[in-house]
Amino acid sequence: MRVVVLGATGSVGRQVCATYAARGWEVHGVARRPPARPDGHRFTALDLAVAAPERIAEVVGAPPADVVVNAAGGWGDTEEEMSHSHLRLVRRLLDALALVPDGPRLVHLGSVHEYGPVPADTLLREDRPPAPVTPYARIKRETSAAVLDAARAGALEAVVLRAANMTGPHPPQESFLAALLVRIRAALADGGRLKLTVADARRDFVDVRDVARAVFLAGQAPRAGGSVVNIGRGEAVPVGDVVGWLIEASGFPPSRVDRRAADVRSKGGDWTRLDIGQARRLLSWSPQIGLRDSVRSMWRTD
Repeated sequence: MRVVVLGATGSVGRQVCATYAARGWEVHGVARRPPARPDGHRFTALDLAVAAPERIAEVVGAPPADVVVNAAGGWGDTEEEMSHSHLRLVRRLLDALALVPDGPRLVHLGSVHEYGPVPADTLLREDRPPAPVTPYARIKRETSAAVLDAARAGALEAVVLRAANMTGPHPPQESFLAALLVRIRAALADGGRLKLTVADARRDFVDVRDVARAVFLAGQAPRAGGSVVNIGRGEAVPVGDVVGWLIEASGFPPSRVDRRAADVRSKGGDWTRLDIGQARRLLSWSPQIGLRDSVRSMWRTD
C-alpha cells in the first residue's frame, strides 16, 4: 500500500508520514523543501501551488497511490497569499487527481475555524453551516468545499477532516503556542521575566499524533467517503490552562511570570468545542493522548 503525503515536512505531515510508515505502508512525501533530517521515506521537492497538474499526477500515479493526504498549505499576511498557498494548491491537486486512472482516496485536512465564531457552550456538529469571518478561515472553508464538491460530483473519493487546534510535537511556527515556546526559551536563557497576555477563551485542542491516526483511518474507512468529520477532544479547555501546562513543562519559575488578560484575537472567536461522534462512528476513532501529556511533548520535542 502506498500513500503520498502533501506537506510532508510540516507539523501534521511529518506525523502522518510516521503513522503510515509504522503500519507498513510505502510513504512518499512531497513538500517545497526536503526535511531537515532525512526520515528514510521517498521524497519529492515540489511547490504544489505552482506545479502543473500533470506533474502532480505523475508523483501520485507512478506507482499508483492508494491514498493521498493533503496536509499542505502555507501561511500569509493577506487573503491573496493564503489563497495562493491553499485554494490554488487544492484546485491544482483536484485537476491532477482527475488525470490519475483509478484515483486514490484523498484525505484533506480542514480546520475547526471554518465554522466561524459561535456562542459559548455551542457543540459544533458537521451539519452546522460554516460562517467563517477571517481570511484564513474563509480560505480553509473554500478549500474544503472544493474537495467536497468534487467528491459529491463523483470525480474522486475524498474525506475532509475538520481538525481542532493542535498540540504535541513540532507545532507550526505560525501558531500561538510555537511563539510562546520561543519566548519561554528566551526568558530562560537571559534570566528575565516572562510577560504573557492570555485571552479568556476556551478551545478544543487535540494532539497532532491523534490527528495523524485519524488521517490513517479516514484513508480506508468505507463509509466516510464524501463526508466531513470533526477531529478533536470534544472539550472546551481554557487557553490559560494550556499556557500554564507549557510553562510547567519548561520548568520556568512561576515567580517570574507576569500574566494579564486580553481580548480574544484569533481565527475562530473565543469558544470551540467539536462534536466527535461522527469520528467514532465512521472512523472508529477517538483521542488517545491526554492534553497535558501532549503539551509536555511539545516542549520536549520542539
